[in-house]
Amino acid sequence: MKNFKLNALAMVSLCLLLSLNSCKPKNASNAVNGDAASRVYVPPGKYDELYNFVSGGFSGQVSVYGIPSGRLLRVIPVFSVNPENGWGYSEETKPMLNTSHGEVPWDDQHHLDLSQTNGEIDGRWLFANANNTPRIARIDLKTFRTAEIIEIPNSAGNHSSPFITENTEYVVAGTRFSVPMDNSNGDVPINTYKQNFKGTLSFISVAPTDGNMKIAFQILLPGMDFDLSHGGKGPSHDWFFFSCYNSEQAHTLLEVNASQRDKDFILAVNWKKAEEYLKQGKGQKQQVKYAHNKYDDVTHTATSVIETEIIMLDAKDLPGIVYMIPCPKSPHGCDVDPTGEYIVGSGKLAALIPVFSFTKIQQAIANKTFDGDYSGIPVIKYEAALYGEVKKPGLGPLHTEFDGKGNAYTTCFVSSEIMFFEICLSRFFAIKAIALSSCAWDTSIRFTLKPFAAKTCEMPFPIVPAPIIVTVLIIINFFINSIVNVVQIYFYFCANEFC
Repeated sequence: MKNFKLNALAMVSLCLLLSLNSCKPKNASNAVNGDAASRVYVPPGKYDELYNFVSGGFSGQVSVYGIPSGRLLRVIPVFSVNPENGWGYSEETKPMLNTSHGEVPWDDQHHLDLSQTNGEIDGRWLFANANNTPRIARIDLKTFRTAEIIEIPNSAGNHSSPFITENTEYVVAGTRFSVPMDNSNGDVPINTYKQNFKGTLSFISVAPTDGNMKIAFQILLPGMDFDLSHGGKGPSHDWFFFSCYNSEQAHTLLEVNASQRDKDFILAVNWKKAEEYLKQGKGQKQQVKYAHNKYDDVTHTATSVIETEIIMLDAKDLPGIVYMIPCPKSPHGCDVDPTGEYIVGSGKLAALIPVFSFTKIQQAIANKTFDGDYSGIPVIKYEAALYGEVKKPGLGPLHTEFDGKGNAYTTCFVSSEIMFFEICLSRFFAIKAIALSSCAWDTSIRFTLKPFAAKTCEMPFPIVPAPIIVTVLIIINFFINSIVNVVQIYFYFCANEFC
């Protein structure tokens, strides 16, 4: 009887395998047997469709790959010495790695952004940030060489950079960690964090002809941590949006103490208003030190100059340049869709994705729909700025990208998936999950008015939403268990001579 049971189970398993095989896509054999390499082959004399600029992390450099070929075309030395071509070793290039602290021959190159004209990539320059010793580099895409590096004072952990306004008026950088200002005595006890530690946003102007950079002004803010940012587009062109956390202003056991509140903030900055205050002489000059390094591609030599002054705008004393929007919880990504209307906040510790409306933000400011202030900065009521919430999208939402067709794609680093939802009134909560190990990611020509995706190889199977997969597996499991139970009951009665 035992062997008969095993045979019955084997038959059921065989039937299940046959049924699954019958669902095989018609083009599966092509995907397996086809020449996939020919689809991405770029012959000599032909060019790749796209360049993929990749941040080098702790190498401190930038890599360039061709798409679709996947070939490594060049490694561009930026913030670290490079023995291959002597970058940082030769007397001609050593000044490029100079800082106010002396030579710093390495860094964590974390983010990249391309110059834009009218909200579209123009291919002139690539900007790169240094996360350890706060710096911004400009790479000339005529030569694929680093042309300029500028150090950022009053900053620590230059993470929320380098992000660009629609016409590359500014490269913007926020300090990851608040610090005592450079013009004050920085040797202060850590328990005086709320009194002595401040955050800053740096607006670095870019000359439209040659790209030369200059710190136009900094904005002084309460002591918090600023994570990521993106510039507005179209109707929100004059604004910049930053995610910020540690609104508790904790300085010990940050994993616990910096996550006490249900909501932190998205910071909305009106940089056009800041320019008005700057022209009116409302800024305060501060004595600082920072290096400004340039490479001359004609003489093949670099120079380094130590600058000694910046202009600071204090947000709490200048109405209209900064507003705070509550955002759950410890937000990381802060992304603006191609229309410029929707701002997506991604709370790493929140199981929802809030989407804010620029139109509603402007209405709330005009009507003074505030929920008090945070260290002198007006706080807009959450509901007054909110367009909608994507609830239970996945665990650990981080970055959101857009396809220009009203769709958004958010990576979730804890549950390792990409969530898809439609930003529109009628189908806002249409969510699909694509299983994938994900953290930071990219789309072609991202964060522009006209994003698009590069051509990809055809998938050998359709992408099925995760809830459907789970439901199908539950149904299959139910039928297998039911068949096994029926077989067991049948043989039980037979063994006891009831049949």
